[in-house]
Amino acid sequence: MSGTETIAAIATPPGKGAIAIVRCSGPDARAIAARVFRAREALRDRVVTYGEILDATGAVIDRGLALAMDAPRTVTGEDVVELHVHGSPVVARETLRALFHAGARAAEPGEFTRRAYLNGKLDLSAAEAVADVIDAESRAAARAAHANLAGGLRAEIDALRADLATVLEELAGAIDYPDEVPEPARERVRAVVDRVDAKLGALVRDWERGRLVREGLSLAIVGPPNAGKSSLLNALLGEERAIVSEIAGTTRDVIEESFAVDGVPVRVLDTAGLRASDDAIERIGVDRARRALGAATVVIVVVDGSRPLDGDARAVLIETRGRARVVLFNKRDLGTAGYDERDEAERDALCGTVIPSSVYTEETLDGVRRAIAQAGWHGETVDLARPHLASARQADAVARAREALAHARATLAADEPVDLIAPELLGAAAALGEITGAAATEAMLDGIFARFCIGK
Repeated sequence: MSGTETIAAIATPPGKGAIAIVRCSGPDARAIAARVFRAREALRDRVVTYGEILDATGAVIDRGLALAMDAPRTVTGEDVVELHVHGSPVVARETLRALFHAGARAAEPGEFTRRAYLNGKLDLSAAEAVADVIDAESRAAARAAHANLAGGLRAEIDALRADLATVLEELAGAIDYPDEVPEPARERVRAVVDRVDAKLGALVRDWERGRLVREGLSLAIVGPPNAGKSSLLNALLGEERAIVSEIAGTTRDVIEESFAVDGVPVRVLDTAGLRASDDAIERIGVDRARRALGAATVVIVVVDGSRPLDGDARAVLIETRGRARVVLFNKRDLGTAGYDERDEAERDALCGTVIPSSVYTEETLDGVRRAIAQAGWHGETVDLARPHLASARQADAVARAREALAHARATLAADEPVDLIAPELLGAAAALGEITGAAATEAMLDGIFARFCIGK
């Protein structure tokens, strides 16, 4: 990969659309565009020009717009030309082929964003946020990604590295000029280490919550047959997604859908009723239900609260005890024998917190959503419109930094000479530098940008 080469790629998604954008970036972008774009006037910086796109033989591929943007005020920091053509896959592909024939080469995945990073247009954490914005499946995920895209995480990390650098400079001065520069006070050094570690701990906590925002929550609806699981799924989705019948065992397979709670995507699995059965097909459904139960982050246990609990209901309640779960005693409109049959202490020992109601009331659905939020993310706000860790790579860098700080803290606690912590502080600063790219390697960059799409 060389910044002296001019690259080109289709920047819009595959398939038909109103418009397709073919992007060209590099030192020869204007010259290459001039070979494939014919207009009455020359391209001007940031002025849209109408003209014809020509293939290698001079035949017209399409009529469209060209937008030239001169370096360094571009997304990549290089000269950029975009050709806006009709959104036919054939037209976009032929336009790209014409650029290749005129001297551009095919861009690699993420190469436009990688050049933006290498040319100082954005830091590494912001570059990763570009992919997160594209992959966002909820408003919360988009807002979280934009927080880092705006440079929030870089500012946070740079401030922490500056705190460590201040201590390191004082230690270096004391080591090099012991008669002239006093050693920094042990308590002040300890305070800096503790403060940096505390802020990194907060970033780690937000990393766990950030994963929830981006990836969503896995929710399984389980319970004995004919308890109202499919009715609950339909009510949460606001549509008749699952077949509802009074015949027990209607649901034979796992049905997967999604909805949002507090802006967080929830992937919900409606499962077959959990019970012993001689029906071979139903047993397959029960096995799949148990696998979904095992993989779920949160479980909603639905039982028929209108009649006394039977063995199947008790077995499900016992099996899910200790999990993050919500217990819904359904069909309250038909009776409360299942909910009222035992005293409160015994019921709570088996079920914990329960919701006695009916899936056909909005009050019940609001209670279920609140309970999901409490069980899944403890009712805390998960909309990360502030700097946060957004990848396992960043979380690993913070973990290594905190490990180095822990060793420094142990050295200080043992009353060892203060200058012995210098290597640990350097290690922590280097690990944090990997987040913003201040200490990035080529292998690291290859791994990060490999997950980007071509054209971004």
